[in-house]
Amino acid sequence: MFRLNLYQRYLIRETFAAVFLVLAAFLALFAFFNFIDELRSVGKVGYTVFHAALFVALGMPGLIYELIPIATLIGALYALSTLARHSEITVLRASGLATGDLLKTLFRAALLLAILTFVVGEALVPFSERLGREIRAKALSTVIAQSGFDSGLWVKDGRSFINIRSATPDAPLQGVRIYKFDNSNQLESVTDARQAEFELPDRWRLQDVVRTVLDGDSAHVETSPGGEWRSNVTPNLLAALMVSPERMSLFGLLNYTKHLSDNKQKTERYQIALWKKVFYPLAALVMVALALPFGYSHNRVGGVSLKIFSGVMLGILFYALNGLASNLGAINSWSPLFSATAPSALFLLVAAGMLWWVERR
Repeated sequence: MFRLNLYQRYLIRETFAAVFLVLAAFLALFAFFNFIDELRSVGKVGYTVFHAALFVALGMPGLIYELIPIATLIGALYALSTLARHSEITVLRASGLATGDLLKTLFRAALLLAILTFVVGEALVPFSERLGREIRAKALSTVIAQSGFDSGLWVKDGRSFINIRSATPDAPLQGVRIYKFDNSNQLESVTDARQAEFELPDRWRLQDVVRTVLDGDSAHVETSPGGEWRSNVTPNLLAALMVSPERMSLFGLLNYTKHLSDNKQKTERYQIALWKKVFYPLAALVMVALALPFGYSHNRVGGVSLKIFSGVMLGILFYALNGLASNLGAINSWSPLFSATAPSALFLLVAAGMLWWVERR
């Protein structure tokens, strides 16, 4: 372990305290609004206040994962601005502390926050997100689904059980098999379709259909180039039952991207999510570098509130650019690595420019 000087321990402690305070405030705010939003669904079918609270609670790890870099920026801004207001930064610099040494100390704190971000994103988010969405879907609908099998996604819809080999939120279903049972729980027919494409309001258009009809001890097979399947299963429901690429684990993304590639399907969205999984935790280091120039301000009376407001605006801008770059990259087939790292790289350049400017003053 690194041996820390007194000022390093003090600076890291103050930074951590401010970051976790900001993170707690953000979590409370977002959880409150998410809960208010979920209350609109309370009373529908079997959805209760308990389900709403549980769904919001299971979404907290995802919020932590998204908000740590933003909380790092605002928390570091607050800690450094407070130190500058009390002239502690001035004393450290007058004692011979170089900007690089101060930045290294902040990087040590940010590295721990980056590790925390990665652990939360890998260990907690995929599990909690999937569980929360399945609990919500089951409480709101008679459709019951279970994923995670090698055979794909399984869905119960009334008297039918549906197996979907490959399902993504923004593409037709691949490899659909429908087991239909009668009122006495006897298998009535099995329908296989190579592909199913949704048509509003509740109809799926099937392609390359093979239907096996059972009649007592006999069975006959019907084939057709197309067919129709009416069901309560919709793309929105399937999307709710699956974890989005941004919430999947790194290992899950690797496997699923390989699966799509082997089947000659588009992988851009998942490749972008894969690279974001690798580089997003490192955004905490970019955020402390961006916050450091604000600590060189010598305002004794005011200015902290303005800096916090600037941090909030920068955090919102980073969050918006992060989503925008991913969406544009998927739409325009940009390099996944570029789409995933562009916002952090841009903010790093801004931080380097600001540090150069304050050093030249």
